[in-house]
Amino acid sequence: MKKDRIVVPIFFAVDDGYIPFLAVTIQSIIENSSDDYLYEIKVLHTNVSNEYIKRIKKLEKENLKVEFVNVNYYIDAIKEKLYTRDYYSKTTYFRLFIPTLYPQYDKALYLDADIVLNADAAELYNIDIKDNLVGAAPDEVVGFTPIFREYVEKVVGVSTYKHYFNAGVLIMNLKALREFNFEEKFIYLLEKITFTVAQDQDYLNRICKGRVHFLSVVWDKMPVGRRNIAHQDIKLVHYNFAHKPWHYESVLYEEYFWKYAEHTDFIDQIRKEQLEYSDEQKANDDEKAQKLLELAQFETDCVGDDRRKHSSLTKINEYLNMFRKSNDLIRQSEDRLAILGEIAKLEKEGKFDVDPEKDPPTIPLMPGEADYLNEKIGSKVKTTIANTIGYGFLLEMLRRNQLIIKEIYGIENLESVESGAMLTCNHFNPMDVFAVEVAFMQAKLRRKKLYKVIREGNYTNFPGFYGYLFRNSNTLPLSSNVSTMTEFVTAVNTIFSEDKDFILMYPEKSLWWNYKKPKQLQTGAYKLAAKNNVPVVPIFITMKNSDRIGSDGFPILEYYLHIEKPIYPDAKLSVKENAEVMKKKNFVCWKNVYEKFYNKPLEYTTTPVELSPLTILEEQKTEKP
Repeated sequence: MKKDRIVVPIFFAVDDGYIPFLAVTIQSIIENSSDDYLYEIKVLHTNVSNEYIKRIKKLEKENLKVEFVNVNYYIDAIKEKLYTRDYYSKTTYFRLFIPTLYPQYDKALYLDADIVLNADAAELYNIDIKDNLVGAAPDEVVGFTPIFREYVEKVVGVSTYKHYFNAGVLIMNLKALREFNFEEKFIYLLEKITFTVAQDQDYLNRICKGRVHFLSVVWDKMPVGRRNIAHQDIKLVHYNFAHKPWHYESVLYEEYFWKYAEHTDFIDQIRKEQLEYSDEQKANDDEKAQKLLELAQFETDCVGDDRRKHSSLTKINEYLNMFRKSNDLIRQSEDRLAILGEIAKLEKEGKFDVDPEKDPPTIPLMPGEADYLNEKIGSKVKTTIANTIGYGFLLEMLRRNQLIIKEIYGIENLESVESGAMLTCNHFNPMDVFAVEVAFMQAKLRRKKLYKVIREGNYTNFPGFYGYLFRNSNTLPLSSNVSTMTEFVTAVNTIFSEDKDFILMYPEKSLWWNYKKPKQLQTGAYKLAAKNNVPVVPIFITMKNSDRIGSDGFPILEYYLHIEKPIYPDAKLSVKENAEVMKKKNFVCWKNVYEKFYNKPLEYTTTPVELSPLTILEEQKTEKP
């Protein structure tokens, strides 16, 4: 293997539907690569299947590596604000978070997955964009369309349409973007303005205006107009908008796409998609294109005027409604429906401890890598920073109604505990931990800390903002390494016996999205509590639909936190016996809250004797209340 290769970071953002075309793009990178460089490809996603991940990773070479990065946690906080329509999905916004997610890089390429390269990606990467925020080429579709020219000048605010760039091919000066506080400016602008035509591309042009290094169009050639560039000069073809060779025949520059597609194992799938792309779908493409032109015209006409006065407002609202019901949002809803279907299947099979959403392979947490008790000075500083940032982030979620907590019952049950305590909670959403944090902050607990037990992958796999919080906000990561787990248990013992602090642990083991019933409980949390002679405080969160709809098409839920009375270990019982008794009592607490809140008995679609939580109830009948 050649040493000292220069690293070229290349980012993509895709969903499952674009994986075959991503393969074509990567194949074009491979065929034009140089052995002097190491091409580090990062694929940002929220819903790519493990099968597709394996197929793409087969493309890896000695000088080209591919990593899939699930950014669900990062996007959840603002996803309701991310407007989408027709050809676009929320993945298009992911590029805006790259500077924060990857502080180790000062420069990177971002490429859409509907492009092919005829030149070395390193040549594009090596273009000197000086202290500009991005390097990009003028958008040819805008240049060829008079209404779009007017729109970008009047609505987006660029000085001339010639200075409006396409965001599908970017050289990103990540260092400068971080110093510029780009993400903060984007979030702020997202609150003030909704760009409905080109979405995140409009935000990029608005924010980066004046600090753009414009590339030659040979680096972002689109299939529009005529062949005005010699074949040998085209370095990158971008099949932008609806100009997809996998949907249509006779697309300009299609020969480049098929040249690389033929060398992938997706070729049959791609040809089948083109063959089956129906006349109805093509007509729908034409309709969307026409509606988009009308939308751009409307937005342009509204500049400097009261939008409510426009006679075409009703018509435009119809267009927007159509866009909101477009393919991407339908696909997002189908993703959630698929998860709900998997949850129903797991419940029927009695597999309550299995996750319906498959996590990527976990990087093992090795001994010494986690400073569980923040004994190092650097750890203390990072924890202080992370807790401060996390607190501000939590307040912002509450302010924006991204986290809705309607009621907290039983705060006094937290306040009554003088020793350390194990808090247990049902797990149905990545954000439910913040609801427990709110309850903890509202309780008068005399300077106690709340530690959170997290999965190994959450500690080792997550980049950027969420990764920083997972590693530094009083978290206790589990590990697949036995020696590291010894460190974990030692830390728990210290937290309970010496510090008398609280630890939050999810005893269900699995996360079932928006699942309202209590699931089977694992014994680990109760063994730790019994061993340290501290109580378990059961917390059960119930839910109701709010009147707000999330980007996945489902209502945002209102949370009701029920904090039950502490369950203390019995001095007459062994650790093992106490763990079983406390676990059973915990489940009964949750069951009672469920039945009272939802006004119906707790029932499951199946009840295998060896797995069912209901088995606990039968045993409980013989015990004292």
